[in-house]
Amino acid sequence: MKFPAIYLASGSPRRSELLSQIGVNFEKLSLDVDETVLEGETALAYVERVAILKAKAGWQNLINESKQKRPVLGADTSVVINGVILGKPTDKENAKIMLKQLSGVEHKVMTSIAVHYHDRLLSQVKVNTVKFAQLSDDDINWYLSTGEGVDKAGGYAVQGLAAIFIEQIKGSYSGIMGLPLKETADLLRQVNDD
Repeated sequence: MKFPAIYLASGSPRRSELLSQIGVNFEKLSLDVDETVLEGETALAYVERVAILKAKAGWQNLINESKQKRPVLGADTSVVINGVILGKPTDKENAKIMLKQLSGVEHKVMTSIAVHYHDRLLSQVKVNTVKFAQLSDDDINWYLSTGEGVDKAGGYAVQGLAAIFIEQIKGSYSGIMGLPLKETADLLRQVNDD
């Protein structure tokens, strides 16, 4: 399958790995986008808005810097429990609170992707469900001691050590990691067909 060369409006190493996995040639753009949740904004609306903001900011960067025009891919992932977005933990205590909330229950992992290319803007949201096992204080303290979940939405990494806590996944494993590959491939093919 042939994909266009793109720009990735994300510093996430996981998104880079996933794009490489499916053979997408990309260059990273370093951008500063305000990811503040707006008052009254639903989690679904939030992830879609932020992914679109990243793609638009990336496209504007190409214009401002007179860079070669290629599609810009933006993405955003949120862990959501009972409608509340769990962002990246601010510290270990915050991460501990998040992991206790996730213990023994299902939660949603929403990832939105957006592609901006010339006058086209395409976006899609993939919603996945993850069920954690019941976690003991020892489980949580051990996981926090690894430092793995510090910069991850919800305080954990599905592709890392936290995998031992996961009883069930419904949806896209790569989407939980931060980039749903089927949906990403679909959007990139649409852009490539134009």
